[in-house]
Amino acid sequence: MEMKNLEKAMDIYAKLITGEDVSRSGANGSLYDDYYGNAEVYEIVGVILKKLNLSIYEYKESLFLSAGEGNRIFGYTNEELKKNIGVRYNRELYLCYFIMYEILLSFYSDSASYQFKEYIKLENVMEEVTKALSVFTKDIAIYDLEEEKQESFRTVALLWDELPASTTEEQEDIRASRASKASFVKLTFNFLIGENLFVEVNKRYYPTERFQAVVEHYFEEYRGQIYDALSNEDKG
Repeated sequence: MEMKNLEKAMDIYAKLITGEDVSRSGANGSLYDDYYGNAEVYEIVGVILKKLNLSIYEYKESLFLSAGEGNRIFGYTNEELKKNIGVRYNRELYLCYFIMYEILLSFYSDSASYQFKEYIKLENVMEEVTKALSVFTKDIAIYDLEEEKQESFRTVALLWDELPASTTEEQEDIRASRASKASFVKLTFNFLIGENLFVEVNKRYYPTERFQAVVEHYFEEYRGQIYDALSNEDKG
């Protein structure tokens, strides 16, 4: 192993982990070229990321990092996610998970049907979440309170069903909170914006290249895990 190749590999890792752009046309273009043009650099980066449980994705000649499943250092625990998103209970967090899932489905269904939407609106997400969860609320009268407390799709559906579409104060300006369906979607989008996955312009949410990189390479592999999370029986 040549020391200069190790240094290049560490430079690539350092730039990516601190959120800097590594793309062919950017300021770190030489590092992008080193990654794809130098086999030893490529291999070293791969070893480093594997040991740290990180995944690297390429999209439009740019590199992106994503934490692997269960990554406690670079990922989030449920408690950390609740704090970062702004919710208190597991059932609220799982509702945000489901909202994220529906946002992903708005752009991507499977590996053969990527949808090149330019943007999505908050009300579009609300409609899709309501449609997807409606199957769990059709027989809402038969659910008892003990059953409602379980962290499951049914609990998420019941929570969503109980929320008003929006509050009186929100009719003109939707605020991120736990007060309504619209505000829960806003909470979720705010988190995704903070993760550099979306940008908001005039109440329209545009996916970033980071989002598209993660969706195309990551979503198909892990999409089913939201069902496992939402079927968790822990109380919260």
